[in-house]
Amino acid sequence: MKILGTITKYLFILCLPLLLLSASIAGAANSRALYQYGFEKYNVSQTTGLDKAELGKAAAGLIHYFNSDEEYIDLTVIKDGKSFVLFNEKEAAHLRDVKGLFRLDYWVLLGTLIFALVYTGVSVWRKDWKKLSWGLVGGSGLTLALMVALGLGALLNFNQLFLQFHLLSFTNELWQLDPTRDYLIMLFPSGFWYDTTLFCALATAAGAVILGGVGFLSILLPPAAGADR
Repeated sequence: MKILGTITKYLFILCLPLLLLSASIAGAANSRALYQYGFEKYNVSQTTGLDKAELGKAAAGLIHYFNSDEEYIDLTVIKDGKSFVLFNEKEAAHLRDVKGLFRLDYWVLLGTLIFALVYTGVSVWRKDWKKLSWGLVGGSGLTLALMVALGLGALLNFNQLFLQFHLLSFTNELWQLDPTRDYLIMLFPSGFWYDTTLFCALATAAGAVILGGVGFLSILLPPAAGADR
């Protein structure tokens, strides 16, 4: 039982970075406000020729697609009074791959959340507050270290980081789009992804600070009688 307890403790510590990061990625993927922020900051309306309402429709359509069972996206917008399909076949195929990554993220989020809740529930039931608290501190510290590394990597050479991500994540070259004619890259230029990476890193770090703070305060507080076993 002691070995099992040690294993689950370290699994909990390793689980927290995955839980917090996958939650921030899921939040970003489903944040229409983040999409709109990028559209406004990078003058996407001027680049694409789509007005604000149509850009909003594009953002809503993408979010719906990522959470649907549709294999390929079929999104129609209006430009200069004429309707047209926003994404061509290559873009739609790439978005299918992107959707697969988001689905993987959702599964990681679900799995780590279930494990963290079960571990926390068992620790509370056993009144093993110190073990749970140190697990929160350790997991949060590991998360912060990883987010600092990610943030530094983005700040120092985001283009290389972004390239390596695509090379590792995709088995094809569908992600190599033409910014002069492919609307997907017009909607989401590299600056948007740089901002989104920093957003996810900061959101993940904020979650780690909160959880680590709770764990640290629990360590400082005097344990209740019979709390530790």
